[in-house]
Amino acid sequence: MTTTVPTRRDEAIRWPVWRLALVIAFAAFMSQLDTSVVNVGLDSIAADLGADLSDAQWVASAYLIALGLSLPASGWLGRRLGVGRVWFAALAAFTGTSALCALADGVWWLVAARVLQGLSAGLLLPAGQTILGQAVGPQRLGRVMATLGIAVSLGPALGPVAGGLIIHNGSWPWLFLVNLPLGGIALYLGWRFVPRDRPDAHPGRLDWPGLLLVSAGVPLLVYGLTAWGEQGSLASLGAGGPVTLGGLLLLTFIWYARRTVRPVLDLRLFANRAYAAATATGAVMGAAMFGATLLFPLYFQIGRGAGVLETGVALIPLGLGTAVALPISGRLLDRIGGGLVSLVGGLGTAASTVPFALAGTELPTPAVLGLLFLRGVGIAFAVGPASIAAFKAVTTAQLPDATTQVNIAQRVGGALGGAVFAVLLATRLPGGVDAAFRQTFWWLTAASALGLATAAWLTVAERSRPATSSGVDATRLPEGVHGRSSRG
Repeated sequence: MTTTVPTRRDEAIRWPVWRLALVIAFAAFMSQLDTSVVNVGLDSIAADLGADLSDAQWVASAYLIALGLSLPASGWLGRRLGVGRVWFAALAAFTGTSALCALADGVWWLVAARVLQGLSAGLLLPAGQTILGQAVGPQRLGRVMATLGIAVSLGPALGPVAGGLIIHNGSWPWLFLVNLPLGGIALYLGWRFVPRDRPDAHPGRLDWPGLLLVSAGVPLLVYGLTAWGEQGSLASLGAGGPVTLGGLLLLTFIWYARRTVRPVLDLRLFANRAYAAATATGAVMGAAMFGATLLFPLYFQIGRGAGVLETGVALIPLGLGTAVALPISGRLLDRIGGGLVSLVGGLGTAASTVPFALAGTELPTPAVLGLLFLRGVGIAFAVGPASIAAFKAVTTAQLPDATTQVNIAQRVGGALGGAVFAVLLATRLPGGVDAAFRQTFWWLTAASALGLATAAWLTVAERSRPATSSGVDATRLPEGVHGRSSRG
């Protein structure tokens, strides 16, 4: 029989739990940093390996596609092997494939190595989220998971600066070699402090048809949406084809999963209104956030004439605002729920976007930096709490499926947001740079308003959910929390 450890809303979180969170966050930071660092070096990679920039672009695209390929399998692998073991193996594979990337002497070797790296990265984040969720329980999840959010937000924020410095002072292989010492430290800490929990006694067989449908559908849809943003049209075969095929595969999976006893992703979780509302809020807010991630670098480079490194430095206040506010949003989430916190965050992101829509490229630089910091604070309240609210709404046994589904929803939402805002900006640039950015920022404000609607739905769902005596599975707590090892 499962033993539960009761939790109080304001129960203190002991050091072993914080230590576990910091280890998981360190590994997440490394993988998130890698994504944005490499994008800065694509020109140098193409020149050094004698490749066209269109071929070198696959160094980034292949990684994102492979990440979507492995995501659907993470829940079943966690049940079959133990989530801690999956996390450790994914971290080791990510570190090892970084060395393969650095040794590449041709662009397609590098692309192949990036596929392997992306497959491991696709398992790392959901496995880490599951480990934390199983360790702390729903009442304290906001405070602890916010630590992971800091790493996830700082990685993309610091990546362009770090990548620019590496390319300026060295060569492109160092974009990957930097992962070796970081990965070594993370592996040592993970070996010591991340529990290798027991696999489920009856994980069931892997649902191969469902896995193939989702593992093909998600990358195709994400790739097609990204191509739509780059090409500006869904009419082309390179964009419309993948979007259509990926969408059909995912719709087929939904039909199939409703008729299967143990599908690779348990869609019955969406019968939980709080979980459904939280996942939808995370996807919508994520679309607005990733749309802005694409829009603001172009705002500096096209609208204000900044270089790559200067743009990276200018965007630091955005990531800094998120990192500073995340611990506060996590504590508020544990106290008042994810819906209200996301509502506040949505209001903040909308309010900090309106001045860009009104003044465009004429905003003074100090005002731009201050607004970016405020926007980062808004993102910390809007995006992360919605995802954590989804994890809080399910049981410990359902966490592997929940973390996988929430990550898939955010990836698809992010790709859609990036594509939409890229197309909106591109179609308006011929009419004037300043006017194009003003109009696109108004659309970004509207996207934040849509997030407010889903956050309101989440607030109502959380308030109407019956109170339950949720607890933590004591067999899954990390070593030092309850006095015995869980590495068995």
